[in-house]
Amino acid sequence: MARTAADEHRAVAQVFTDRVRGTDPAAWDSPAPCEGWAARDVVRHLVEWFPDFLKAGAGVELPKGPSVDDDPVAAWAVHSDGVQALLDDPATAHKLLSNPHIGEVPLDQAVDRFYTADVFMHTWDLARATGQDEHLDSAKCAQLLDGMLPLDDVLRASGQYGPRVEVPENADVQTRLLAFIGRKP
Repeated sequence: MARTAADEHRAVAQVFTDRVRGTDPAAWDSPAPCEGWAARDVVRHLVEWFPDFLKAGAGVELPKGPSVDDDPVAAWAVHSDGVQALLDDPATAHKLLSNPHIGEVPLDQAVDRFYTADVFMHTWDLARATGQDEHLDSAKCAQLLDGMLPLDDVLRASGQYGPRVEVPENADVQTRLLAFIGRKP
């Protein structure tokens, strides 16, 4: 049986949460693989872009935690718990998210496709910035890469991904995914 969007978020967010909690307080200002970002900016990105996306597209407001500058661990916890509560709510399955770029999409699918995937990929960024385990689930890497490859031009045009990095054809799937999104694994 396929995992639901709630199950997928729970699993992906738990790994990211482990990296957030595992970050040495002195490492929050360490450089991240995203140009111009520090480790705390990885958390900031996830905590700040998604609430506006939900509010504009579905009228959903997530709980607000402390600022990432004051407490990145608590900011992430409040945000992640809010997203999980949204996905666990049976009413979410009947809501739509409307966006001029993607049209109308069931809310749980929009969360899974745009946000949970983002959390998954940024797990590597936070791990790399803070010297933690960088391993990502290879099946999820393959799923994301397979879904993104046909959208290469659209993704590059969005400005959300860096230039593709060349890696050997026999590189493992995590390396290929990271290179595809512009990281230098």
